[in-house]
Amino acid sequence: MALAQRFVRNLILQPCKLRYSSYLSSQGVQPLEKYPEVEIVKNPPEWKYVERLLPKVVVPRPLQKAEYPSGWRPSSVDVRNIDQFKYYVARTKNYMLPVYLKQTFRGQRRVTVIRRIQGNLWELERQIRELVEGARNGRVCATRVNEMSGQVQVHGDYVDIIREYLKSKGY
Repeated sequence: MALAQRFVRNLILQPCKLRYSSYLSSQGVQPLEKYPEVEIVKNPPEWKYVERLLPKVVVPRPLQKAEYPSGWRPSSVDVRNIDQFKYYVARTKNYMLPVYLKQTFRGQRRVTVIRRIQGNLWELERQIRELVEGARNGRVCATRVNEMSGQVQVHGDYVDIIREYLKSKGY
């Protein structure tokens, strides 16, 4: 115990070891009389300028348009009637499709991940595999289904193909 205390004391007392961005070099707490008085005002008129800078608690619903400039389309599936589908791919809180590219081994291995799947994951995996094998001219495609997390992984970069497929299905 004495060795550890001596090490800490030497670390604090030696100026060459002191980091100027650490809490040790910051100014200590002073008595309250040295701090300026603060007036707490409820509902000031300036608060509207602060509120617009704060992040929204809930992402607002997008405006309904016939066509969006970016090519984005909202989901056409009614969430209350998802029982009629074999599977359902839920959108993220920002209304985007949860299809991601995961790169490992310095970008050499690319895996497309589809998340937030409810229902029959094996049916979606079969349809995605047929779609990807068609894009690869019939070459076999490796897939992985994780039922616990509701994910399907496809070996390769097929994010655009899978997103367009899910948009065409109405998700």
